[in-house]
Amino acid sequence: MGKALGKIDAVLFDLDGTLIDTAPDMVAVLTELQQAHGLEPLPYETARANVSNGALGLIRLAFPDTAESETNALHREYLERYQSSVCIESRIFPDLPELLDDLDGQECPWGIVTNKPQRMTDPLLAALGLPGRLSCAISGDTLPQRKPDPAPLLLGCKQTGTVPQRTVYVGDAARDMQAGRAAGMITIAAAYGYILPGEDPHSWNPDAIASNTKELAKMLLKAVNLEA
Repeated sequence: MGKALGKIDAVLFDLDGTLIDTAPDMVAVLTELQQAHGLEPLPYETARANVSNGALGLIRLAFPDTAESETNALHREYLERYQSSVCIESRIFPDLPELLDDLDGQECPWGIVTNKPQRMTDPLLAALGLPGRLSCAISGDTLPQRKPDPAPLLLGCKQTGTVPQRTVYVGDAARDMQAGRAAGMITIAAAYGYILPGEDPHSWNPDAIASNTKELAKMLLKAVNLEA
């Protein structure tokens, strides 16, 4: 388990691989696309580990010898297919629905900062019944900057009404920890997320590491309840 956190006033989550398990739908669309272009689909676990790299990262993985112009066309085709399948099997990770309920009960604001495009983020959040509860939902195209730039996280704090020093950012990629540190936030690496083989979350220099969702919930609720 990671180190104990200080008192926190808000929690911001990365989306894919941190708060929501979107891999079933994202990989299914990738499989359809590969089959449509006459390729053998990637093994599920291989594709899952790359979901945090986004749709373009999945395309480059699945079509490695493709020219950049064709890669861009495949990326557009992927997004068109995914937009109609954004929440078929995607679910909030186990233990985290209860965590969100507890955060609401403690009147601790929480929100999303993701690199996922807004046209994918909004319907996904809506399908899971989250928009009315979120203090912010910052997508990859909300600002000109994306993670690892800290600007989206700082906007999240502004919308949430909290200071970065008392805000936790939870993510499952090095770019998440880099953005969190640059924003002056407390960072937690979600080691249960979409992490490549051989990749070590410790190397991202987070303030804490949650090896599973139960550990993350325990860590956050303790920080929320600590006396100032």
